[in-house]
Amino acid sequence: MTIHAISYANPVLPGFYPDPSIVRAGDDFYMVCSSFEYFPAVPIFRSRNLADWEQIGHVLDRDSQLDLRARRSSDGIYAPTLRYHNGTFYMITTDVYGIGNFYVTTQDPAGPWSDPILVPYGGIDPSLFFDDDGKVYVTAQQGADYDSHAIQYEIDIATGKALSEPVVIWRGDGGPWTEGPHLYKINGMYYIMSASGGTAKDHREIIGRSASPYGPFELYPHPILTHRGIEHPIQYLGHADLVEDMNGDWWAVFLGVRLVDSGYSVLGRETFLAPVTWNDEGWPMIDNNEGTVNLDMRVKRLPGTPERIKSGPMALFEGKDDFDEPKLRHGWTFLRNPAEGSWSLTEREGWLTLRGQSAGLNDVGQVAFVGRRQQHVRAEWRTLLEFGAIRDGEEAGICARRDEDAHYEIFLKQEDGRKMIGARLTVRGESKLAAEAPVHADSVYLKISSDVTGYSLSYSLDGLEWIRLGKGAAKPLSPEDFVNKMCFTGVLIGLYASGNGKPASGSASFDWFETRIGKEEEI
Repeated sequence: MTIHAISYANPVLPGFYPDPSIVRAGDDFYMVCSSFEYFPAVPIFRSRNLADWEQIGHVLDRDSQLDLRARRSSDGIYAPTLRYHNGTFYMITTDVYGIGNFYVTTQDPAGPWSDPILVPYGGIDPSLFFDDDGKVYVTAQQGADYDSHAIQYEIDIATGKALSEPVVIWRGDGGPWTEGPHLYKINGMYYIMSASGGTAKDHREIIGRSASPYGPFELYPHPILTHRGIEHPIQYLGHADLVEDMNGDWWAVFLGVRLVDSGYSVLGRETFLAPVTWNDEGWPMIDNNEGTVNLDMRVKRLPGTPERIKSGPMALFEGKDDFDEPKLRHGWTFLRNPAEGSWSLTEREGWLTLRGQSAGLNDVGQVAFVGRRQQHVRAEWRTLLEFGAIRDGEEAGICARRDEDAHYEIFLKQEDGRKMIGARLTVRGESKLAAEAPVHADSVYLKISSDVTGYSLSYSLDGLEWIRLGKGAAKPLSPEDFVNKMCFTGVLIGLYASGNGKPASGSASFDWFETRIGKEEEI
């Protein structure tokens, strides 16, 4: 009888961390995820045991690497691939509606990384493969829907210049959106693995193999990863990457979604981990509708640790950030590249200062917004805001944001020379003021609470007695509730300021930001 003595919790990266890609360098594992319109881009994590991850930075953290100022939500950075070869790390990705496909390099994954090196071909989801003979290949998605396929070509890794013409090597299993292709060489055979079916209920991971890097590839007749045929708390599984640990065990990281009963999730697509087994015919198996990818995983061993060292999905950002450090912690991210002078940790020591720009939360532009990913359905976020010398139309507060079309916020503003607390709900692009109340104070405590049903927006003048000013349903903030444009992101909880049409005259100061995670009745 096999005894699975070690356990770990899925997802290993809770919250909006989709499209994971992973490498091992020595005893360390590194992983990156998609970031879309948020900056700095491509969060990078390190782990010794594959279950517990620490963010060590962002790959793209300079304007010279990435300009997202005019990028709409759910555009920007798609599906990065991380690779390690001869002491150098490579991250290749796509800047959608920007510079296209490119890669950056470093010897230290914590950064800094190089400026972009462009590659000429491919739609989205490029991947790098370093062959034993020194050749380097780019494998990338091309086409749309049922015409989606993978192309491949050789490049000069020093310059990104193509050394061969791209050829079609993989058309998947006949389903739509063959994407996220990765090429591997394992035991002398070339394996091409990709997602299929689109990132929803039909999502799956498929694989083929060949004696040549250009194929033809024999398609394995069934998905190697999917939950599309079963009732299960984790759905939409796919977009995977493989890694071998120092024990010779194989693992897969991939995206999945924890749906609530009504079939949506405000958390978006998260990163999960599962062991890989190899069948007698030499194919890697993860979970083809067997239900073995679970929230509580039990395995024979994990690399780097003899036993489980955590009790649940990691809370990367639980607790209070007092803004006492000279730099923002890695978990914070801006909405697009922040405008110069729009934020500071030194203008007022121990406070985060935001200066509202002309763009607001409904606009595509440089919004003064800095946030963290929501990682748990039941949680609470608090802050203390001081916002004194302002003029009519200016506001600052705390926001639960999906994109321009969907966000809830509670804020302090000035209207007709009077200070007001307001709660606003934006659903499917239409904004409505839920309620407002006059206040005679320049400082106010603000709070957003969430549960399975929705979000509550509250304020307090003393931090003890809270007044709920508004409540919005959860589903309108989920990626599943889009209207005109698909949404690929989950909710971020952020601090913001806006001049609502022109730069603000004053600045908003936030003393701290606190995240509390708990059961619904505890919030």
